[in-house]
Amino acid sequence: MKAMIAGVLAALMMGGASAAQDAAAAADGPVTLIQAGRLLDRPGQAPRGPSTVVVRDGRIVEIRDGFVDASAFPGATVIDQRDRFVLPGLIDSHVHLVSDLGGQAGFLSGITENLPTHAYRAAENARKTLMAGFTTVRNLGDDGGVTMALRDATAAHSLPGPRIVDAGNSISTTSGHMDGRLGFNDELRDDIPHDNVCNGPESCREAVRVQVGRGANVIKIATTGGVNSRIGAGLGAQMFEDEARALVDTAHLYGLKVAVHAHGADGINLALRMGADSIEHGTIFDDETIRLFRQSGAYYVPTLSTVNGYIERLAADPNAYPPEVLPKIRWRISITGQSLQRAVPAGVKIAFGTDAGVSKHGRNADEFALMVQHGMTPMSAIQAATVNAADLLGLSSEIGTLEPGKRADLVAVDGDPLTDVTVLTSMDFVMRDGRVYRDER
Repeated sequence: MKAMIAGVLAALMMGGASAAQDAAAAADGPVTLIQAGRLLDRPGQAPRGPSTVVVRDGRIVEIRDGFVDASAFPGATVIDQRDRFVLPGLIDSHVHLVSDLGGQAGFLSGITENLPTHAYRAAENARKTLMAGFTTVRNLGDDGGVTMALRDATAAHSLPGPRIVDAGNSISTTSGHMDGRLGFNDELRDDIPHDNVCNGPESCREAVRVQVGRGANVIKIATTGGVNSRIGAGLGAQMFEDEARALVDTAHLYGLKVAVHAHGADGINLALRMGADSIEHGTIFDDETIRLFRQSGAYYVPTLSTVNGYIERLAADPNAYPPEVLPKIRWRISITGQSLQRAVPAGVKIAFGTDAGVSKHGRNADEFALMVQHGMTPMSAIQAATVNAADLLGLSSEIGTLEPGKRADLVAVDGDPLTDVTVLTSMDFVMRDGRVYRDER
């Protein structure tokens, strides 16, 4: 018996030695040197001058002042960005990758197109998003499991796309914003999947657990009506307190954060009182909203660029939206940005999010100009799309800044985004996990 134990211990020790040797070998793996003309390694702090980011095995090893050449790391690959401004990969906290058709066209696509078509479209939208410099996104609701599969494919770099934090199906009450049966006649309603709707605390707990079981990374709920909902019930609260509490508490029980679609102040305040982690859209604030944001530490995700999608579709086709939706769209266009103007001076935490899908995928950076227009500085807007968004997504140890040990997610642009934030709409270089996906030379 002693001999057997000694043999097992010896094998374990040899395995440990092998693991150590493998780690040492990995530490000696190929190096990539990114030479940056200016480097915003920690948004919120002043940028550095000429710098070199040292990358090995998809992670940042160190950052050195000046332009380090390959002689310092024999065999290293040098990526010349000496005439560009380099910053962390951008993060969009609110996207819907499956489609950006919108309006009547989007409604019809759900009937006339099959799931494989949606999957191919989602993959293309993910590619557009990555090429636009967004190396991480939070996908807040798509059915059929398409984006969950895409999440795994982009994680393995099998397909070009951002890192995806996925919510599975969004949850609301019956006839709420996430009820996919809205707009269909009664003969079809029972045949349309609706396990993401709930009524009463027990039903709402089950709805969350369904998404947990599907592998969701975050839970998305709606406490108010939606602009695009095919129902004329307004944009105020459409959920009772016990339902909202059951949703949030159940998600937190499983260690998942809760993102809340909410437009009216009553629904926003309800969600914040129940412990929501972020409010999406947040179109109407009152004094209580500001107080609750500051008390809870929840993030506000403004999604201002939804209005771009609305304006463009209506310009192309005045009948792009049905009569029950159009008045809400015109209201949203008229009021967008007012809540952000209140949030900024009040010190509310803000994370970048576009609701791409309502607006066009690949144009996520259009949001920056609107954020600055409504009270943010270029630096604070960039911070919202890096440091703050990483914190909201629970990924601060991995992304959001350029520091040793973090993932090598970097982007580069011509020009200075700290003086003209719109330069971020024209991305010249994109690296994710140390892999170059775009380099315009």
